[in-house]
Amino acid sequence: MTTRILKDAEGLAQAERAPDDGGARRRSRFRPGAGRQHHGGPVAYVLLGLAALLSLFPLYWTMVAASTDNTRVTQSPPPFLPGPNLFTNLRAAWQDAGLGAAMANSLVVATVIATSTVLFATLAGFAFAKLRFRGRNILLMLVIGTMMVPPQLGVVPLFMLMSDLGLGGSLPSVIFPTLVSAVGVFFMRQYLADALPDELVEAARVDGAHALRIFWSVVLPVARPAMAVLFMITFVHAWNDFFWPYIALDDSNLTVPVALTRLSAGYVRDQSVIMAGALLGTLPLLVMFVVFGRQIVGGIMQGAVKG
Repeated sequence: MTTRILKDAEGLAQAERAPDDGGARRRSRFRPGAGRQHHGGPVAYVLLGLAALLSLFPLYWTMVAASTDNTRVTQSPPPFLPGPNLFTNLRAAWQDAGLGAAMANSLVVATVIATSTVLFATLAGFAFAKLRFRGRNILLMLVIGTMMVPPQLGVVPLFMLMSDLGLGGSLPSVIFPTLVSAVGVFFMRQYLADALPDELVEAARVDGAHALRIFWSVVLPVARPAMAVLFMITFVHAWNDFFWPYIALDDSNLTVPVALTRLSAGYVRDQSVIMAGALLGTLPLLVMFVVFGRQIVGGIMQGAVKG
C-alpha cells in the first residue's frame, strides 16, 4: 500500500514537471502565439545585466572596503578598486570578533530553527489545507493574526520566561521561541492547497493509510520544492537575526551579527576591519546559495506556476 501511494505521489511530481502537450494545444486555440518560446531582445538583456550588476555592487564594495585601510575607506570619493590589505583585515576581524565560535553558534541556531520551522510548518500546512476538523478556519485566522503582532512586544515576557527556565544567555533561549513560524505555516498551507490534489489524499485513505502515513508518503514528495524555499528563507533570517540574540545571549554564546558589534567597540573604529567582518559573515550564505541555488530557484518557479 505504502509503495503504491509513494509511486502515485512521485508520479504526480513528475507529471507536474512534465509539459502538458494536450493542455498546451487546448490553450493555444484561445491564445494566439501560445506554446512558442519568447526570447527577450537586446534591451531586455541589457536591463537584466544592469540589474545583476546593481545587485552585486554592495557585495563588491564591501570586498573593496575590506581590502583597504581605514583612511581610504573614509575618504571622499571612496575607493572603487581593491587594495592590498584584504587578508590582513580578514584575519584581524576573525580574531577580534571571535568569528570562529560565532559562526559555529549561528550554524547551530540557524540549522535547528530552519529544520524545525520546515517540519512543523509542513505538518500544520497539510492539516489546514487538507484535513477537516472543527474550528479549522478560526485556528487558521488566529495563526495569521499572530503575524500582525510586532515581535518587540513580547521581548520582556519572553526574556523573563527564558530566565525562569534557566536558559538565559544560552543558545536554546534563541532557538526555542522561534521553532515555529506563522509565516511558514501560512506559506505551506497555501502551497499544499494548490499543489496536492484531494483525490490523491482520498485514494491513500481508501487504501487504509492514516494521517501520518499520508504525510510521509504523499505530502512530502509533493511539498519538497516549497520546503526547500522555506528552509532557505528561514535559515537566512535566523542567521542574520540581531535583535533577540543581542538581548538573550551572553558574551560566551554570541552569534555572527552580535559578534560583529565587537569590531565597532571603542573610540577608534577601523571601518575596513568592520567591512572584512561583514564579508566573512556573509560568505556562508553565499556558499549555501551557490550550492542549493538551483533547487531554490526551481522551487520558487514551481510555486509561481501553481499560483
